[in-house]
Amino acid sequence: FLPTGAMAAATARCRAALGGLAVGGGTRARWRRLLLRPDGFMLRLVPAHGVATQPGRGRTVTVEVGGRKMELSSGKLARFADGSAVVQLGDTAVMVTAVSKTKPSASQFMPLVVDYRQKAAAAGRIPTNYLRRELGSTDKEILTSRVIDRSIRPLFPVGYFYDTQILCNLLAVDGVNDPDVLAINGASAALALSDIPWNGPIGAVRVGLVDGEAVINPTRKQMSSSALNLVVAGAPQNQVVMLEATAENMLQQDFCHAIKVGLKHTQQIIQGIQQLVKEQGVVKRTVQKLFVAPEEIVECARKLAFNKIYAVFTDSSHDKISRDEAINKIRLETEEQLKEKFPEAEPYEIMESFNVVSKDIFRNLVLNEYRRCDGRDLTSLRDIKCEVNMFKMLHGSALFQRGQTQVVLCTVTFDSIESSVKSDLISTAVSGIKDKNFMLHYEFPPYATNEIGKVTGMNRRELGHGALAERALKPIIPQDFPFTIRVTSEVLESNGSSSMASACGGSLALMDAGVPVSSAVAGVAIGLITKCSLEKGNIEDYRLLTDILGIEDYYGDMDFKMAGTNKGITALQVDLKLPGIPIKIVMEAIQQATAAKREILQIMNQTLAKPRANRKESGPVVETIHVPLSKRLRFVGPGAYNLKKLQAQTGVTVSQLDEETYSVFAPTPSAMHEAREFIGEICKDDQEVNLEFGAVYTATITEIRDSGVMVKLYPNMTPVLLHNSQLDQRKIKHPSALGLEVGQEIQVKYFGRDPTDGRMRLSRKILQSPATTVLKTLTDKNSIVLGGTLPESSTSSQ
Repeated sequence: FLPTGAMAAATARCRAALGGLAVGGGTRARWRRLLLRPDGFMLRLVPAHGVATQPGRGRTVTVEVGGRKMELSSGKLARFADGSAVVQLGDTAVMVTAVSKTKPSASQFMPLVVDYRQKAAAAGRIPTNYLRRELGSTDKEILTSRVIDRSIRPLFPVGYFYDTQILCNLLAVDGVNDPDVLAINGASAALALSDIPWNGPIGAVRVGLVDGEAVINPTRKQMSSSALNLVVAGAPQNQVVMLEATAENMLQQDFCHAIKVGLKHTQQIIQGIQQLVKEQGVVKRTVQKLFVAPEEIVECARKLAFNKIYAVFTDSSHDKISRDEAINKIRLETEEQLKEKFPEAEPYEIMESFNVVSKDIFRNLVLNEYRRCDGRDLTSLRDIKCEVNMFKMLHGSALFQRGQTQVVLCTVTFDSIESSVKSDLISTAVSGIKDKNFMLHYEFPPYATNEIGKVTGMNRRELGHGALAERALKPIIPQDFPFTIRVTSEVLESNGSSSMASACGGSLALMDAGVPVSSAVAGVAIGLITKCSLEKGNIEDYRLLTDILGIEDYYGDMDFKMAGTNKGITALQVDLKLPGIPIKIVMEAIQQATAAKREILQIMNQTLAKPRANRKESGPVVETIHVPLSKRLRFVGPGAYNLKKLQAQTGVTVSQLDEETYSVFAPTPSAMHEAREFIGEICKDDQEVNLEFGAVYTATITEIRDSGVMVKLYPNMTPVLLHNSQLDQRKIKHPSALGLEVGQEIQVKYFGRDPTDGRMRLSRKILQSPATTVLKTLTDKNSIVLGGTLPESSTSSQ
């Protein structure tokens, strides 16, 4: 218990201390606890480990990238995070934070989580869902998060198993500059400016190709006419860390040039981040423990298991399952022996020691003996088999098998244009993503790798693989195709690069379905095995592997996926486990992938060389209906009753193309036949004659109303209203004042149709003038036209 004065003084000192600590920029305002002396007159702040308590100012660096200024700033926002940075280009700004725990994770891998979130407020919009707030992650957010993850993950120290989270928040979006590349640079800056162990920084740019010229960080308008969408992440000394690209069948030399231009501009961003780090005086934390295998246990495991593992990896008769079983058997035996010899070792150290030995043996076979575990040389493809038209009821189908254990079943489904993917308002405002009528969905069930698991919704991996295969196929899809196309790729067995197999199978399925694609597409994965200098860390030697297996991806350093046609490249994705590779290796991988791609296309062409001339008879049908404005009410019905009834009874989908044209989509020809009969039934009594403007006709009264009379000019005509104001030159309030009755015939003059609603304009009043009139005879009928040639009369338009 403290006296009142003592408590007041202590409180004042506390406030002053907290206020001084909470200000300032470059330092992290975070403390661990407050100490109170027994006398109550002294408060002392004890900072957390590695936290500076001196206040500083926010720092900003401006970098010129592609002729425009990019601002990188830190020290003003989110100062409780381990690292925080704001990147701004134009009026688009992204804040990225990095936080990593100081206590090791139970995971036996790098537990890195990247979350990129689009904020509606940043785009000046309100979410349109029922809660009016951001809900789950969209496809765009997940794919952008994966790109950021792949850019920064290779630069964490080996064995750094500490929970780390990168959060990217959109602060403002101008609708001109895409924020995803800014988020990669923001993540790089946040990690570099933090005390988290990370061997960065990196820089990232987007490269477009507009009118044959490479454009760095193009605007949304420039991207709409760009033949290339390439994201390059680079490390210091012109090292490539990550590549992701979509191209409009681009030539190899143009593509390589774009990569070189993009990598050159990333160096300017890296220098800007390094300047911020130098000004702030960042000191990295001392890690409690890096989870690496002790050299003593590794050497023991090598003596115990080397010959056994070598025998398995050099036996090319093994397939995926038998090889895994043989290695696992050796693993269990070796781990038991290691546990007896090293009883105090942690379970992870025992397991990792065996993994290190297995990895070294596998890699040395490739590096020194040019041998692969399945007996192929470094540039050979696995055996490829293709089949099409697997099931007649499907609109298109294909089976693509590469090697013993790589099978992909691809199916094509056509649907109406109304079934296209509708982008949410925020994605459209932020990234310019609009509706798309081509999609590829990738499925990877657990049985594909001889496992069991929950078959739930799509995960991030499936979304990423499907997006890559979709980007590979999209450039060959015709722009004016009248259907929405969905390709479903189901992986039945997996042993490496199922996404590229999905591109191959999807291309065959599209041609089997009769889609007039511009050319066939094939994809292949290239792997990399390197030998690095222990002193300098540079790559001393390397081998590139064509068409890699799953185990080659696991033990290798790179997963380089490229797809394209015989002419050029349509998609590329490069994932690395190294903190960067020279651009020379990337160029060689592109060349090796191009040769493999052409070889695969030759095999695919033996099965189906070009799209089928006609779609299958069981496929959907689209026809157009011409409905004159005067007949729209009759066709649609009150409250769209006729259209709803048509769609419910026949299963067709009707969509309006313009004022007088409707599109009818039927899932089968029989459904279209039913729709024709239905439309003919509702329109059969609605024949229209070719009326002459200014002519006089005999009309029959069918109904008396307060506002006028309903009349018909011919038997099958839909009655039209002759208003009281057009009945007589005298002003009347009801037709009964003129003695008109139902069934009575009267003379009316025709004045064409109202241009706004197509209603017929008739008048009886005008005939009461002394002018001479001639009674016309009705001839030349026409009506609503379903398909075929449209009438060329004055009463209907094309």
